Amino acid sequence: TKGGVMRMRDAHDPVYVPNSKGGPVANPQRFPENAVWAADGDFVRAAYTLRQDDNDFSQANVLVNRVMDDAARDRLVNNIVGHVLQGVEEPVLSRVFEYWSNVDAAIGARVKEEVLSKRSAH
Repeated sequence: TKGGVMRMRDAHDPVYVPNSKGGPVANPQRFPENAVWAADGDFVRAAYTLRQDDNDFSQANVLVNRVMDDAARDRLVNNIVGHVLQGVEEPVLSRVFEYWSNVDAAIGARVKEEVLSKRSAH
């Protein structure tokens, strides 16, 4: 690949083909010009029917409540609080509390309570 955190050598070659720098070229035997993909059934334009779990928080709620145990939830709250206490201010602070309350009401309440109590202690 061209990039990523584990890149060992800088990429100076162009990332496009054709190029004038002698870089990579397409392999027409592996990927012929008329290569197409197919799907079972018809392509249609229709409204998507939402499922019960089509939202931003149900999967995170399942993780917190069905996958994590009490010790993992404690670590989660401690990590959130530790990061928030490193300078998160309004209006972001209110959004942090709202976000975690949307994930799980108990986790949201714990985060808010611990952040506010530790901020007032300093």
